[in-house]
Amino acid sequence: MCRGILIAIEGIDGAGKTTIAKMLVEGLRKMGIKAVYTYEPYDTPVAKLLEQLLGKISPTAEALMLAADRVIHVDTVILPSLKRCDVVITDRYFYSSMAYQGARGVDIEWIREINRFAPIPDIGIYLDIDVETALERLRRKGLSKRWRYYEENIAILYKAREIYLGLASRGELMLFDAERPLKEVFTEVKNYVIKRIRKIS
Repeated sequence: MCRGILIAIEGIDGAGKTTIAKMLVEGLRKMGIKAVYTYEPYDTPVAKLLEQLLGKISPTAEALMLAADRVIHVDTVILPSLKRCDVVITDRYFYSSMAYQGARGVDIEWIREINRFAPIPDIGIYLDIDVETALERLRRKGLSKRWRYYEENIAILYKAREIYLGLASRGELMLFDAERPLKEVFTEVKNYVIKRIRKIS
């Protein structure tokens, strides 16, 4: 018997989520572990529409659209991969909705409720970074349209980080200091993940 393992990697953009997630997939594959990289918002018509509407609709509507996008993501990617006994690493998950839409005033427990269809991750990782440091990293890369919106509404990012820190303090996410060199952060995350996978398996 085997079982799939779901890993969610969270944090504000600029924390290194995508880089760490992809490095982790590559590292696990080199160890002979079947690992799959995926992300949210996923590549669905709902996500594309939401990108066009960002800042133009209520945060409650955003949360509902993200949940709809997540249903498709769970049904078409996450659950099939878990059934194949893969390790699924998702770059953002429902915690992002809790952080970002929660930062705009939506009740966090309501967001949790509308996402009850989504499997709870076996491992939740939060890469913590100061907001100004994150934005500076993103400016060097070139801000996307989505991030220009958040740069202009920087208070949202501070509140989102506060929510993430709350989730980590309650044990829902494991916090890693992402302001350190990438190699150091990755090594710590990888060692933690391997230890947890062995314990779960």
